[in-house]
Formats: sequence, structure tokens, C-alpha cells
Amino acid sequence: MDYINNKFDIIVVGAGHAGCEATLACAKLGMKVLLCTLNVDNIALQPCNPAIGGPAKSTLVREIDALGGVMGEVTDATYLQMKVLNSSKGPAVRALRAQSDKAEYTRYMRNLIESNENIYLKQCCITELLVDGDRIIGAVDELGTEYKAQAIILTTGTSLEGRIFVGLQSFSAGRLGEQAAIGLSDSLHKLGIETKKLKTGTPARVDKRTIDYSKMTIQPGDDELSFFSFKPNRPIRKTYPCYLTRTTEETHNIIRANLDKSPMYQGLIHGVGPRYCPSIEDKIVRFASNPSHHIFIEPEGLGTYETYIQGFSTSLPMDVQVKMLRSLPGLENAHIIKPAYAVEYDYVPAVQTTHSLMSKKIKGLFFGGQINGTSGYEEAAAQGLIAGINAFNYINGSEMLELSRSSSYTGTLIDDLVTKDIQDPYRMLTSRSEYRLLLRQDNADERLMPIGHKLGLIDDTQFARFKDKQRQIEDERIRLQELKIPANEHTNEILAKYEEHIDRGMRAAELLKRPNITYKILKELDNSTNELNLSKEVFEQVEVIIKYDGYIKRQEDQVDQAGKLEKFKIPENIDYSRIEHISTETKEKLEKIRPKTLAQAARIGGVKPADISILMVMLEKSTFAKK
Repeated sequence: MDYINNKFDIIVVGAGHAGCEATLACAKLGMKVLLCTLNVDNIALQPCNPAIGGPAKSTLVREIDALGGVMGEVTDATYLQMKVLNSSKGPAVRALRAQSDKAEYTRYMRNLIESNENIYLKQCCITELLVDGDRIIGAVDELGTEYKAQAIILTTGTSLEGRIFVGLQSFSAGRLGEQAAIGLSDSLHKLGIETKKLKTGTPARVDKRTIDYSKMTIQPGDDELSFFSFKPNRPIRKTYPCYLTRTTEETHNIIRANLDKSPMYQGLIHGVGPRYCPSIEDKIVRFASNPSHHIFIEPEGLGTYETYIQGFSTSLPMDVQVKMLRSLPGLENAHIIKPAYAVEYDYVPAVQTTHSLMSKKIKGLFFGGQINGTSGYEEAAAQGLIAGINAFNYINGSEMLELSRSSSYTGTLIDDLVTKDIQDPYRMLTSRSEYRLLLRQDNADERLMPIGHKLGLIDDTQFARFKDKQRQIEDERIRLQELKIPANEHTNEILAKYEEHIDRGMRAAELLKRPNITYKILKELDNSTNELNLSKEVFEQVEVIIKYDGYIKRQEDQVDQAGKLEKFKIPENIDYSRIEHISTETKEKLEKIRPKTLAQAARIGGVKPADISILMVMLEKSTFAKK
């Protein structure tokens, strides 16, 4: 590596959440990395809501941490509020969410990058990729400067040919106040890589001094804090509330009266928007019978008056935005600091990549984040980490890390992207995983930390802590299976508070299986349990393992069944056109995605079970391989 002559091991294009994870992983593994960004002041920026986590997303953050990524660490260091969502529901859908101090988050991440001697940060716009045959060898920026590298990771977010819309006005930009990345899409097209367009948006930012919080409902965080990172000694910070207001009939009338000024409804935006995070005008039109919608008021940080209006994304004109906002209770005198806007941008459908996130056409070219058609900081960070790990593996000739659906939400996310033709920005949901009871946020370390340690991203000290935690979990599980709770007056007096009663003595593990009984109640019943010095993480996981034992075993059986199809490998040189009794449409889909196993083929949209049965038989006939 010769940085003086612009020669690096790896180039990462884009310093958002995907780019930061990719860069730091590669640097930690000993690679010399050039990190190119349009604005060095916007590293790991949260351009939409200032929050990390939430349903399914919190599991991604925990998985990133277990593999050796940094999103969990940075979030824990810069939170304004921590809150466990769905705490009264089953463990598969419980989720941690943090309000972040946006500026502090960016500063913390930038410090991690700038303090790493293997990372070279540069503000520039990459406009062209350099190849030698089918292999990447470098890139060129807007000034014509060439940079050489063995691998390149594209994490361009919404910047690729980005265009912002406010009403019927539009201009070139990836985010408000930041230029678009122009030229790189043309370079991708020349390499035979297809791009399409997607759309996203963000609400206005309002001066908190012009908000009347007394007209809103306070939304505090948790008193007992939970954290994202599995690292110890996480900071205890002062927390701050969010607030809840609602749209009114006046709000809806203003929006309906101005739909002719919406670039979406006038056909100026061609990209498809996020299905699960629609604009407020979309909500009003699609859910016309709903008289009101929740709007959350979230602080952006301690060093600013900017306040985020969650649930109020729009691309309507500025004068209409003012009227809309001032129709909300508590925002009658709101002053807008930054307008809401929509942004349309290019992305690269991920069916053009393998599960390693490397291009099928160009060796050494990787993609991560919104460029793959996803939405969300957490989805981006997870992909960036995997792309970074595999860029390192590619250079070193090592086996690619391709996580399975049964191992992680990260594996599910990537498998969905590369096997399904995604039409709108993909958001991770618990419902997307058929194994969500196995893939909980509490056991992400159990599932993935051994992989992170083997890769070299988890150090020996942290791995020793992990093994000690697993030992404590197993010891406590065994202890509760042996501990007997007597059926006496004292026991039933305590149980009566929770509408429970026992007529005979029973094992603590058996009692814990009851819906109303928690580990905290066991502490009331048994002094030895109360005196144990176990962490919250340990006893919560023990409770889940015991209480949901039957359901967990059932999903483990499902994983075993699915694994049978995973064992059927599809030859790389198979010629799908020569297989009879399969429709032309199915053949085209199989040829486009080229799944590695029958299990992957079965997950491709439009491929029927009958097609899989035919493939299973035909795979044994060598006549179907390309000559």
C-alpha cells in the first residue's frame, strides 16, 4: 500500500452508516482504506429521524455489535433516551430504541475513523470506476484524480444522481445542503450494471422554542436502561422525553386541498417510496377514513434547537408545510428551520450481487446500504459491515461470509435483497423472518460473536466475557430446573399478588413457564435466587429460554427441515433454458438470480414448489449444465 501514490487496499465510497461500518471493519482487519465522502462534516449523519433501533432494527444493531461493528457502541455513547418497545409482548418482537444526539453521534463516529491509522479520509466525489477486464482496480474523482485499490465498496446512500423535491420545485442534491453524486451511475451502466430509482423523504425541522409542549402528551424513556452493545461499562446519561401530538381535521383538509402541488401526485417523481414509512399526504389519501394520525416530537440534540417532527414527511411546498404544521396541537406558532422534502435517487437492484454483496459482473466491487434498495440506518450498517468483511476476504482469497436466514436478521435481510426483485425501499420487519423467535435481540451475541471472534473483529478479552456470560446462562438454567418452590402459605401469599396459586411444590423452571410468572417474581419466592449476582441480560435470557422452550424447539426443527434444501447445491454452470416443465418466466428469474441452493431458489418470488421439485430431480442429470 502506497497512499502517497494514491494506492490503497480498499476504497469505500460514502461515509454514511454503511460506509463507516465497512471502513472500520476493513481497517481493524489490517487493510489500508480510503474513505471518500461528499462532506467530511456529515460522517454517519442521521438525515432523517435522530434514532437508532426499533422493531427488528434493534436486532440488527445487536448483530452488528456481536460481529465487531460499532453502531451499538456509538448509540450507547450518545443517546438522549432509551426505551424498550413491545415489552409486554413476546421476546421475538421486543425491541430497544434510542433517541440519539445527532451531532454527538457524528462526532463520535468521526473520531473513531480519524483516530484509526489505517483509514485515510477524503472529501471528494467519485465519478468513475476503473476495471481491468472483469476486475476492479480503482476509481476517479470529479477532479480527475485516480485512486488504485484491489476492492471498492459503494455505499452512496441517497446521493447517487439524487434530486430533491419541495412542491413543484426540484434541484440536484443527495440531501438538503449536500451535492448529489453525479457521474458514477453512468460508469456503472458502462460496466453492465443496472440502476433504478427509489424515493424517500424527511419531515421539517422546527425550532423547539416555538413549540407548546403543554398541549402534547409526554413520552419518557425507560427508568431502567437497556443498551445495544455487549461491551461493558456503558455510560449512564441524563435522558430526555419525546412528545406526542396528532393531526387534525384541519390538517387533512389543508393536505387534500393542495395535492395538486405534490410532485408525487403530479408524476414528477418516478421512484417508488417506502411502503412502511409513507409521507403524510400518502397517509391522508390511503387511509381516508382515519380521522387522525400520531405525530411524535423528537429532540435532535442538546446543542441545537432543531426538533424532528416524526410522521410528518412531505414534499408539499413550503407555504403549505407551514399551514400543515401550524394545524397541529402545540405547533400553532411553529417556526421551520429546515423544510421537509422528498429525494429521488439511483440504486442498484441487489439481485445483481451475490450473498457476499459483491457484484456478479465485476470482481472486487461491493455494494452496501441504500444503494442496494434498502431504507434505514440499521439495515445500511449491517450491509456495510458484511461488505467490508467480504472485501477483506476477497483480497485475501478467504471464504466469503454469507450469513444464513436461520442465523440472523442480517442474513435474512441480504437473502431477501439478492433473491427477490425489490420494488420499494426495503425495511427489516420481524415478520420477514420465519425464525424470529430464534433470532432475538437478546441472543445476538450467542449467534454471531463466535464468527466475529474468528474473523478478528472481536478481541480475546471481549470473547472471554461472552463465554463467561454463556456459562452463567447455562448454570442458571440448570439450577432453576433443580430448584424446588414449596407450596406453602408464604409462597401462595406472594403468588396471589400475581393471580397465581400452586397446590403442590414444583420446580422453579416449571413455575417460570406460567405466563404471569417472571424471573423477578422468582426472586421474591426464593432467597437463593434473590442473592445471585446475575446481570439483567443473563436472567432475562434464562427466562426466555425456559418460558418459550417448546416454541424454540419447534423453530429449531423448522431450521433443520429447511436445511435439507440448503444441502442441495446448484452447479454454477447450470443451463436453466434446457430444463423442461418449468415456465419461461421461472427460467428467466432463475437465470437472473442464479441461486446457489434449492432453498435459495425456493425463496425467489414467482418460483413455485413444483418448480423446486423438478429442479431437485433434474439436478442429478449432467445434461443440464452449460457446455
